Amino acid sequence: MQINSERLARVFTELCEIDSPSRQESAVSNYLQKLFDDLGASTIKIDESGVVTGSDTGNLIISFDGTNGETTPLLLACHMDTVGPAEGVEVVRENDVFTSKGETVLGADDKSGIAAVAELVTILKENNIPHCPLELLFTTCEEIGLRGAKALAPSLLKSRYGYALDSTAKGTIITGAPAANRIKITICGKAAHSGLSPETGINALAIAAEAIARIDQGRIDSVSTVNLGLIRGGTATNIVPERVEIEGEVRSHSPRLLEEYTRRIEKIFTNVVEAWPAIDGKYRPSIDIIVKEDFPVMSLAENEPVLQRLRKAAETIDRQLSFGVAGGGSDANIFSANGLKTVIIPTGMTNVHSTDEYIQLEDMVELTELLLALVTVEKAD
Repeated sequence: MQINSERLARVFTELCEIDSPSRQESAVSNYLQKLFDDLGASTIKIDESGVVTGSDTGNLIISFDGTNGETTPLLLACHMDTVGPAEGVEVVRENDVFTSKGETVLGADDKSGIAAVAELVTILKENNIPHCPLELLFTTCEEIGLRGAKALAPSLLKSRYGYALDSTAKGTIITGAPAANRIKITICGKAAHSGLSPETGINALAIAAEAIARIDQGRIDSVSTVNLGLIRGGTATNIVPERVEIEGEVRSHSPRLLEEYTRRIEKIFTNVVEAWPAIDGKYRPSIDIIVKEDFPVMSLAENEPVLQRLRKAAETIDRQLSFGVAGGGSDANIFSANGLKTVIIPTGMTNVHSTDEYIQLEDMVELTELLLALVTVEKAD
């Protein structure tokens, strides 16, 4: 079946030029509701996640009845939000390569996935192609911590497994992604005038520096990384800094190692603070450490039905697939942890999260071809 590449390009451009920074996805949601309603959607729902995420809309869930005898729907998921700068996007197309004018991101992350889903459904309907039932999920606030997916009630979905269209790894299907912990460390010392009486102060920044110097950062092993990325503190150059905040993260494909490296950071900071000399025998520094799970690990076995179906679909269009793991988290981590096994299919987007972002029309066409095979292939399980 021939993909209508010009229609795909038009929808993609229209989507990119709709402002949708995180928490402001309602305009894209409205566009999609009309588009899929015109295509005969069975149900269109907006959940109540906006109360939790702070978005001006909830996650959008759209279903289409199947026509090939299958009864369980297949999930296709994308996110509606984009990173900044994302307001006033103007799309430039040159030789079937899409970029922004350069002042903003393009928004191919993740509107390339959305456009492919729109073209898929349009082809199914205009050609009366038998297909499985579909659940289309468009989440909010993915770029600021997967918040829309986290706030989604799993009971709203009927699918057993699904595919998230959201990766830059061209040609590589993502079957694994790390878990991550966020760490916030607050060190409190004692302020003093740095010129008149520095010996009466306790320098929270110096304490933080000593602890940070003892921590291994970067790639710790083949499956784990550590990064302390933010530090805030001090009030003036002539005041011994009384308070410092450090924020960082630990990621690992191994839950055991994630816990081990997180506790190691806690112990190092705590030991440095406790060993710091007291002032006048009574003033001692203090520390507060908060650890929060950012997202759980995603790891799919080779025999999962979601992968069996994908391989079978690829065979029908003579598409060679490769498989790998990612270093970042996505909505798929959340869905998989909730029992809805989800793999990530790349869309071809490149240089995402920058004003140099681009995508080729050919990549979006190939994605749509694979989706068409997925929803029309005889189920593998």
